[in-house]
Amino acid sequence: MTGREIVTRTIRFQNSERLPIDFPEKYGSDFYWISMSPSPEDRPRKGVDEWGAVWDNIGEMNLGEVKDYPLKSWEDFDRLNIPDVNVPKRWRHLENIQEQAGDNFIIANGITLYERVHFVRGLENTWMDIYDHPGELGNLIDILVEMGISSIKKYAKLGVDGYIFPDDWGLQNRLMIDPEKWREIWKPRYARIFKAIHDAGMLAFLHCCGYIVDILDDLIEIGLDVIQMDQQQNMGLELLGERFGGRITFYCPVDIQNTMAYGSLEDIRAYCHKMVKILGRPNGGFIPKWYSDPIGAGHRQEAIDAMCEEFIRINNGLKK
Repeated sequence: MTGREIVTRTIRFQNSERLPIDFPEKYGSDFYWISMSPSPEDRPRKGVDEWGAVWDNIGEMNLGEVKDYPLKSWEDFDRLNIPDVNVPKRWRHLENIQEQAGDNFIIANGITLYERVHFVRGLENTWMDIYDHPGELGNLIDILVEMGISSIKKYAKLGVDGYIFPDDWGLQNRLMIDPEKWREIWKPRYARIFKAIHDAGMLAFLHCCGYIVDILDDLIEIGLDVIQMDQQQNMGLELLGERFGGRITFYCPVDIQNTMAYGSLEDIRAYCHKMVKILGRPNGGFIPKWYSDPIGAGHRQEAIDAMCEEFIRINNGLKK
């Protein structure tokens, strides 16, 4: 099987011959990641993004934080700079993407529906808007949905296999907002995105960290195929496996906040086996990956090596 077939069959629970992998170059990957360039989702280490948000980096990590947001009042909405995803220069570098990707599964970075809102409004303002300005908030999210759908159609023409975007909804032990408000405001918009992805012949991925148990059933209901979560221990592997295993594919590294950061190498290797057993199913449902900002997460190189090598060892056992 090619990398594309292995990833697709795993997600569709169609008995792949091994686990797909998404590891550093040293260990290999079945995925080929692409994005618009420049992308409306680009986050500069320092400076201003296309929307007018001012970013600063808090250390050596890849991700920074917004220090000043452009939409301080809804009265300024008409002056907000909204990037155009259809600008040809964003797409020119992807014209030969099939040749570049080879037999790998092509996964495209998309447009966020929550993070971009609070990048331009500020997090506290966004939470207040849920109650004080739901109409204006909905209009902004709808603009992001339309941007996403436009990009999905363009990616589909390029032969992309999967579409992913990041929206971290969880705190350590609960959702950031009332789950009912999430269902009222965001759920129907996510449903539109997932439908567009499927209508385009692609698979739907979402990166979402924190405690998201309260909305995972909803995401499955409206068509999410793959949940990419870098934390699991705050929810519990057993809970995730019992409630959601076999209904969605988990695309995860060893828990980046606990075991990868503080566990022994033996702890890491043992956790790899637990993930395969609890999150996966004999016919699919689990994809191991690495966390691509190890400095920011405080991951030792030997910990990364232990994780990748153990998953490859598990795969070698599956092939026998």
